[in-house]
Amino acid sequence: MTAMPEPAPSPSGLRAFYAQVRQHSEALAAPLSAEDCAVQSMPDASPVKWHLAHTSWFFESMILSHRPGYRPFDARYSYLFNSYYEGLGPRHPRPRRGVLTRPGLDEVLAYRAHVDAAMEPVLDQPGAHDAWTLLGLQHEQQHQELILTDIKHAFFANPLLPAYAGDAPAPAPCRPSTWVEHPGGLAEIGHAGNGFAFDNERPRHKVMLHPFRIASQPVSNREFLAFIEDGGYAHAQFWLSEGWAKVQEEGWDAPLYWLKDDDGSRSLFTLRGARELDPDAPAMHLSFFEAAAFAAWAGKRLPTEFEWEAASDRFEFGQVWEWTRSAYDPYPGFKPFAGAAAEYNGKFMVGQLVLRGGSFATPVGHAGPSYRNFFPAAARWQFSGIRLAEDL
Repeated sequence: MTAMPEPAPSPSGLRAFYAQVRQHSEALAAPLSAEDCAVQSMPDASPVKWHLAHTSWFFESMILSHRPGYRPFDARYSYLFNSYYEGLGPRHPRPRRGVLTRPGLDEVLAYRAHVDAAMEPVLDQPGAHDAWTLLGLQHEQQHQELILTDIKHAFFANPLLPAYAGDAPAPAPCRPSTWVEHPGGLAEIGHAGNGFAFDNERPRHKVMLHPFRIASQPVSNREFLAFIEDGGYAHAQFWLSEGWAKVQEEGWDAPLYWLKDDDGSRSLFTLRGARELDPDAPAMHLSFFEAAAFAAWAGKRLPTEFEWEAASDRFEFGQVWEWTRSAYDPYPGFKPFAGAAAEYNGKFMVGQLVLRGGSFATPVGHAGPSYRNFFPAAARWQFSGIRLAEDL
C-alpha cells in the first residue's frame, strides 16, 4: 500500500486550513432548520446532520481513537456514522440514515466541537498525523459539496420547492465555445508534484492519445434544450441500451430539476428555488446516459478522461462536473492509501464512470486537473454536465 500523501506546507497552514474547512461545513448548514438537516430523500443521499457527524467521525476514527487518553463523545457514534469502512466495524444502513432523529442537530454540533477540541493538540504537534489530518479535510470538502447536492434533492421532493438560500452558489454562464485541438501522442496523466492527491490520481503514467479536439466550454442549457425539442428523449438511436431502458422506466424527458410551466415554458429548480431557465448556464444534473445521448445527437462524443486531462490547460473548467467516456479503473501501478484509508477509493473501481473538472459547488482549490470523481452511469443528482470531443 502506498504511503499517505504529502501534508500541508506548514503547521500554521494546516491549522488555518482545518479551521476554515470545519467552519465552512457548519456555515453550509446554517440556513437550514433542524428538520431540514434530518431529512433523507433517497438512498443515495444523506441528511445534512449525518454529513456533519460523519466528517467528525473520520477524524475521531482515523486519528483521535489512536491517541492515548482520548475519550469518544459517544461510543455509539462509531456505528451510526461510519460510511463504508468494513475494517472499522459494522455501521447503520445507508438507506436508513434519515430515521436517525436522535442524536439531534445540537448534539451533533456538540460532537463536532468535542472533536475539534481534541484535535487541538494534534495540530500543535506537526508531523505524525499531518497527512491523516489533510486527508480528513479533503474528505470533508467532498462532503461539503454533497451537503448541497443532497439538500437540493430533498427540497425538490418537497411540493413547496423551498429555496436553500437566496444567495446560494450558482454556476457562471458558458462563454461561446470553440474547439481546442490536441495532436495526440504520448501524454503524462495523473498527479504531478508533492502536494495533496488522492490515491486514485496516482501514479503518474504515460498514455497514447490519437489526435482529437475538445470543446472549450461545457454544453449549455440552450444547446441541451435543442436536443429536447428535436425529440432527443424519444429517439432510441441516440441512446445506449441501458440508458434507453432508464428513459422508459423513469419517464425522463429533461434533465433532473427542469420544470415545465403551464404555458409550456421551462424553468429550473436551483439552490435559490425555482428560477427562469438561464439558456447560457451549463446544462447539469445529467446522467452519463443523457450526456452520451446528447453527444451522439450532436455528431460528437464524450472525451476520455485522458484526453480531458491532457488538454485541460487550454480550456476553462470548474462550473460543472463533466462526464468522460472512461471507466473508473485503477491506473497502472495503483496502490491504495495505507491503513484504514485503503478503503477510500480502490474498492469502488467497478461499474462507475469518471467525471472531471469540479463544479461551482466544489470548494475552491479542492479539485484540480488530475482529480477523478466517479459515479454510476444513471446518477443525476450531482452537478454533472457535458463537454464534447471528436477525433481529428
